[in-house]
Amino acid sequence: MAGGFFRELTIRQLRALATVHKNKSVTAAAKQLHLTQPAVTLQLRNLQALAGLPLIQRSSDGMLLTDAGREVLALANRIETAIADCETSLAMMAGKTAGRVSIGAVSTAKYFVPFMIAGFSKRHPNIDVTLSIGNRQETGTALRGYDLDFAIMGRPPADIDMNVHLIGDHPHVIVAPTGHRLARKSRIALGELAGETFLTREPGSGTRGLMEQLFETAGIRPKIGLAMSSNETIKQAVIAGLGIAFISAHTVASELDEGRLVTLDVDGLPVVRQWFVLARKDKVLLPPAQAMLDFLSAKGAQFLPRTHGRLRLTRPSVRAKRG
Repeated sequence: MAGGFFRELTIRQLRALATVHKNKSVTAAAKQLHLTQPAVTLQLRNLQALAGLPLIQRSSDGMLLTDAGREVLALANRIETAIADCETSLAMMAGKTAGRVSIGAVSTAKYFVPFMIAGFSKRHPNIDVTLSIGNRQETGTALRGYDLDFAIMGRPPADIDMNVHLIGDHPHVIVAPTGHRLARKSRIALGELAGETFLTREPGSGTRGLMEQLFETAGIRPKIGLAMSSNETIKQAVIAGLGIAFISAHTVASELDEGRLVTLDVDGLPVVRQWFVLARKDKVLLPPAQAMLDFLSAKGAQFLPRTHGRLRLTRPSVRAKRG
């Protein structure tokens, strides 16, 4: 028997055994299963051959199971329960009332993605959402596989065919400690910051790449101080006076509100990119994941931190191109 039993086993064989046990008769079991009596007998014979032990015996009380037969019947009951549970889960998924969704997000998005998940969960409390956070490279790598249903990030990876759904604007600013020498100055030329020490994200970060693009276009080489993998660390370092930083305005909304940081009024800033929900075109989304994708596409913008009042957007802003 051993492994061969499970490799060759069929649901029909198990159901034949369970139905014969219930009715204590092959004839009655055949009628219940809408099969001929020889067909049921064949299923039992094949199952018994796989088991290598007698599973059923005749008695004055009808067809009864042997000890081995009762073991196989217990297996049949467990399998029927698992099938019923699976049917229920699939029905709930089809109705978008339950299931699982796996999403990824770049680390800058962690300041608002939990609020998006909370908003979705209020509508669909039985759908479990798994969130993976990483930098742009890490999130792009995850999207190249099929474990993620979709990801929230800025510029879509160029080497993957994506369905792209806009969430909203993503402004980037330069922040400084409140006592910085340029904190109260208006219309600062980018060149005036050439002597400043910039605290930056690590290479591979989308924010780092956007900062490098900004200064390269202006023909300026910024003075780079510490490179850090966390926006939180960068914010604390700026507050401590270790330098200034080009950073997502969505990551510093609280610090600007509380007066622990200020935005420098630099010409050409903020640089405005966009937030997107990205899903592989060849990724099959089950109804729960599609429901969340639809929710984020329609309602995602309302969960973005409110920053425009703090960024003095009365002047034109730079809107970065997608791609």
